[in-house]
Amino acid sequence: MKRIAYIGCLGMIGVITTEFGVIGILPQLAEHYHISIEKAGILLSAFAMVIALTGPFMTLLASEFDRKKVMMTAISIFLITGIVSAFAPPFWLLLLVRILPAFLQPVYIAVAIAAATSGVNDKIKNEMMGIVLGGIAITMVTTVPLATWLAGRLNWQASFLVQALVTMIALIAIWKGLPTMPVKEKKSYGSQLSILKNKTFIISTTMNFFMIAAWFSTYSYFADYISKTKNMTGDMASYMLLLFGITGVLSNWLAGKLLGRSIPITAALFLSGTVIIPFALYLSEGSTIATVAVIAIWGFFYAPCFLNASAYMISAAPNALEFANSLATSFGNLGVAVGTTVSGWFIFHSGVAIAPWVGAVFGVAAIAMVGLRYLLERKQRI
Repeated sequence: MKRIAYIGCLGMIGVITTEFGVIGILPQLAEHYHISIEKAGILLSAFAMVIALTGPFMTLLASEFDRKKVMMTAISIFLITGIVSAFAPPFWLLLLVRILPAFLQPVYIAVAIAAATSGVNDKIKNEMMGIVLGGIAITMVTTVPLATWLAGRLNWQASFLVQALVTMIALIAIWKGLPTMPVKEKKSYGSQLSILKNKTFIISTTMNFFMIAAWFSTYSYFADYISKTKNMTGDMASYMLLLFGITGVLSNWLAGKLLGRSIPITAALFLSGTVIIPFALYLSEGSTIATVAVIAIWGFFYAPCFLNASAYMISAAPNALEFANSLATSFGNLGVAVGTTVSGWFIFHSGVAIAPWVGAVFGVAAIAMVGLRYLLERKQRI
């Protein structure tokens, strides 16, 4: 099963490189297309919004098909996106080709996790899920900083070539490394949709939304934030993204272990970073060493957010794994879109320095949802 999980992880790297690879090059894209940084941010927020609106429905439709074929189809579309984007098409076309794979991103994630956790015992389910979702943290330490570095040294189109190369490798790995995986037990749409009546699941979904919105209020504008508030160059931005990712890989591994002990405590622990980091960034003003240390801690708290969100939601709906995962992805991406958009509005009116404080507000709301679920479950046990 670990082989399936690692191949799923490789595909995840391709998927996340496509979604978040633009974060480090938003300033270059804004300059090339003669648009504001907030408008360039649409490349991220529109991608996320499509996932949020269509993810659960696409996952339900794909739930009857062979998992290997579904994964290959999704990755193929991501590959096409990287290739077309590298040719620097008009902005409307760049936006369009970025939106297309968004329809299948939650499908890929849900199916990859389902394939990796199928047939394993409950004690290692979170560990297998952690391996697949670990692709997010690995992306932050490899392809995202590499794409940012190449954009600074060559041009922003090189960033999209990195995305295309990674997705091509992932496609070959899935094709050659996975067996056919027909769905043995087909669940009715009704049985999966029934989780939407579960109050605990609804609260968990809301927590997911607020948590991801909190992190992406600042992370979406990472390069712009550290250049304007911390006076770092484009090269330094790529190095900071690398550091961000290194600490994230470590925390993602740690979170996978901690989730096996207590999902609510693990979620709350990493959520606390949404409030801690804004204060730390503010206090690091004027000190490069302090800023670097804060970015390392920031990466540590941020990296497991998608893993924590999935585990937190699945724990409230264990009998609808794929659908719960797709909702985790969809509401997480709704958080990306809302966090990016709301923060962009505040940045437009007050400057990029306000972004972490916008995130802190969302973070407090997420922590409140964890508390609300705890009280609800405690009441149900009495």
